[in-house]
Amino acid sequence: MVDQNASGLKSSQQERFPNESAEYRRARNSLLEAEIALRRQIEAVAAQRRALPQGGEVPEDYIFEEGEDARPVRMSQLFAGKPTLIAYSFMYGPKVDHACPNCTSILDALDGEARHVTQRASLVVIAKSPIARIRIHAKQRGWRTLRLLSSAANSYNADYHGENAKGDQTSMLNVFTLKGGVVRHSFGSEMHKGTSDPNQDPRHVDFIWPLWNLLDFTPEGRGDFHPKLQYADSPFA
Repeated sequence: MVDQNASGLKSSQQERFPNESAEYRRARNSLLEAEIALRRQIEAVAAQRRALPQGGEVPEDYIFEEGEDARPVRMSQLFAGKPTLIAYSFMYGPKVDHACPNCTSILDALDGEARHVTQRASLVVIAKSPIARIRIHAKQRGWRTLRLLSSAANSYNADYHGENAKGDQTSMLNVFTLKGGVVRHSFGSEMHKGTSDPNQDPRHVDFIWPLWNLLDFTPEGRGDFHPKLQYADSPFA
């Protein structure tokens, strides 16, 4: 068995990369300690999140619209046999010309992950635009697995912070539970309401956004890059 110190690093530190300097390895080992500490902190926060007391009962069994025929579906039906519902509020209201590029970047990735997520929990994407408009955007993006809902005819967005007091749309991740026939709120990504550190966005939904997690591994970092719906130099949308 390989011994580990308090930080979790292997004492032998056998792994090396070709032609790396001693200076690089010392810095990399220091970074690795910080990464292990971060992993532990992420798990500690996740455990704290899971241990939250029971949240408030939803004020009504919201009726959404979905599908080509704009059929009604109640919130209690969205669980599809699972105890938990993950709901992402997508910034695409009826008053804007196009969908939010940031939300679209998130959903481009979640469309591929949805089939995995739904093995454990139900997952829906909710926007304020009419369902036909939402579906047109989804078709343009090539989304195939996300369950898309319109909240145009209910107060869900306002109640669960998918829009502000002015009616402007905001991104929000909410989690709900269903137990004994009662739907309750379990978690909401409220960091966007808190104070951000200098030169940082709220990052309240970064944990589900692969784009930034990948760029954070690069020497250039995130920089001042912002996702777009289309890129002139790319064959992809």
